[in-house]
Amino acid sequence: MDVLNVLGDNRDMSTPVPSPSREPRVVAPPEDLQEMLNLARLLESHSAPAMLLGPDGEQIPLPLEVYEVLRQVVNAMGNGASVSVEPIDRQLTTQQAANLLGVSRNTLVRLLDEHELPFERLGASRHRRLRLQDVLAYRERKRIDRRSRLDELTRQASEDGLYDVDAGAYRNALAEARKS
Repeated sequence: MDVLNVLGDNRDMSTPVPSPSREPRVVAPPEDLQEMLNLARLLESHSAPAMLLGPDGEQIPLPLEVYEVLRQVVNAMGNGASVSVEPIDRQLTTQQAANLLGVSRNTLVRLLDEHELPFERLGASRHRRLRLQDVLAYRERKRIDRRSRLDELTRQASEDGLYDVDAGAYRNALAEARKS
């Protein structure tokens, strides 16, 4: 099974680990997005999968799963993001996983040592490899956790009436608190 990895910051992942069957690749959106936007409109206006037309005129329906991935790719590229479709069981180096998570390699190694992410060692080697699926699941858990914490902070601030306080009064109270 493949997964769509959208890199919203338009940066390429560092040197990918070659898979036995193919070299992973990140594709940047085209310079002129008009064709991509036209394709996005076409895909959004149809609920049934499209047909693939071969150069010899042969037509074959796209499986629904392929059609959905195509829609996601076109949508991401239409928004200016680079994309990569990778096998979900792809192995990453610690540097690749760190890049995907947006943390330093040292921070990732600490997470591994704290058992926050599962990893495998290659034989007797000291090199660790992580499954793409595990890294993406960790990233999603952290995103949900951050969102939950932010919602809780917002709720508490609202209950404490902090949204109703004048900005100048808030700065003055903060300055007084810092003097103490």
